[in-house]
Amino acid sequence: MTIDETLDYLLENNCSVSRYGDGELKITCGLDIRFQKYNEDLAKRMRKILKSNPQNCLICLTDIFDNINWMMPKGYEYTWRIMAQHREEWTEVLDMNKVYGNACITRCYIDRKDKSKSKIWFDKLKRLWENKEIVFVEGEKSRLGYHNDLFTNAISIQRILCPAKNAYFYYEKILYEIKKLDKNKLILLALGPTASVLAYDLSELGYRALDIGHVDIEYEWFLQKATEKVKISGKYTSEAGVETW
Repeated sequence: MTIDETLDYLLENNCSVSRYGDGELKITCGLDIRFQKYNEDLAKRMRKILKSNPQNCLICLTDIFDNINWMMPKGYEYTWRIMAQHREEWTEVLDMNKVYGNACITRCYIDRKDKSKSKIWFDKLKRLWENKEIVFVEGEKSRLGYHNDLFTNAISIQRILCPAKNAYFYYEKILYEIKKLDKNKLILLALGPTASVLAYDLSELGYRALDIGHVDIEYEWFLQKATEKVKISGKYTSEAGVETW
């Protein structure tokens, strides 16, 4: 699916979203990533979800398996390199007959050569939580929505703060806290590979949970009209470097 097709589907259907970027795919193949050490249980869960066909959760995959000419040079070079290393093992964990959503719905600005549709995509994303009671399940230093207007159209914002690193090691505790919430609240997840599994599990429990990792930093770059990845004051992500209060 394209970014537009994925966003339109989410606007028309009350389903959750589980996103797989290159970091999640690395976990499925036994590798550590910056904020999550490899864990066999996590890898098994992620591989199983990739080949599942849930009714209430859209499984989304990063848009790097076909044409990557849409990418800026740095992103293109990085993606070409990791695909040369991992394409064969990554395709083995996918269902090649399955239609996946586009995980780049939250990565819709900085790496794109053509940024003309970024505002349209951010506006569509904002409609997902418009007039909703939302709950962020995020790393303790992520600070989603701080100092920008990305979520100001929500009715209310609540936060469940989780470890910034290796969140999956605390999975049951995190899930326990989320299950205390009313199911009419929209759960917004920004917790690395842990979010991919949480979105699926929460959808099975009757919640709507959207894995929106990276959307806040992408929006910050969009507002600044940045042309490369730069640090953002007060933000702590794998993309922007360390926190700079």
